[in-house]
Amino acid sequence: MIDCYGVFGNPIKHSLSPIIHTQFAEQTGLNIQYDKILAPIDDFVHSAKSFIDQGAKGFNITVPFKIEAFNLATKLSLNAKTAGAVNTIKVNGNELIGENTDGIGLVNDLTKNLSINLNNKTILILGAGGATRGILLPLLKQIPKRLMIANRTASRAEQLALDFSSHGKTCGFGLDKIKDTPVDVIINATSASLDGKMPTIANGVANGAICYDLMYGMQTPFMDWAKANNAKMIVDGLGMLVEQAAAAFEFWTGKQPNTQEVIKNLRG
Repeated sequence: MIDCYGVFGNPIKHSLSPIIHTQFAEQTGLNIQYDKILAPIDDFVHSAKSFIDQGAKGFNITVPFKIEAFNLATKLSLNAKTAGAVNTIKVNGNELIGENTDGIGLVNDLTKNLSINLNNKTILILGAGGATRGILLPLLKQIPKRLMIANRTASRAEQLALDFSSHGKTCGFGLDKIKDTPVDVIINATSASLDGKMPTIANGVANGAICYDLMYGMQTPFMDWAKANNAKMIVDGLGMLVEQAAAAFEFWTGKQPNTQEVIKNLRG
């Protein structure tokens, strides 16, 4: 008996998820099939329901369908509720349970793989879009000293900080208000890396910081900027990708895979 899983996106060709989940299945002795599914931009729900009707046990969701997946779910985890987006659905009879494992993946990569203690640290996040919203709650659960959100449009950062203020110490402001004072951790959650750009911000903030780009598979302008400005550690988002997949795999199967082995294999 093969259990069917998959990932929906558009585009989806580039996805590493099947490679990752196949390795997880081999490690845990489970018999699964995991496919890439290209859903039409305007018809994700029909594609997802068709997959469920074929007996799927669960699936991941990537760009641009995470909000539609949030609306499709009949039950939501706290992570999914606060993120306002779903990247993992578990099929449980007639129930579709929505989860968001992005923030769990980021925190597990930072704390487990990179041995970084986030407790009482000052964290700066660049960007106030969906990627930032998805990682805020798990980061705040680590009880940082302060979590700052900086965005080109200051009002978006201010609103996001306000939305999460009940979960920890947050503040939001414009990118131009970043001080020339070092912080402990900087997370780039902007789409600037896709455009080959780095937001213009005070260089001193990176001095001795851990700089983490959610992007993976390329040397980004943010990583170049971090290196030029004396960052202590510079990391891409590959570990987060594997860790969020592992959290989804455990959510579906109850089994915890060895992520470090998979990260090592992917880095080659």
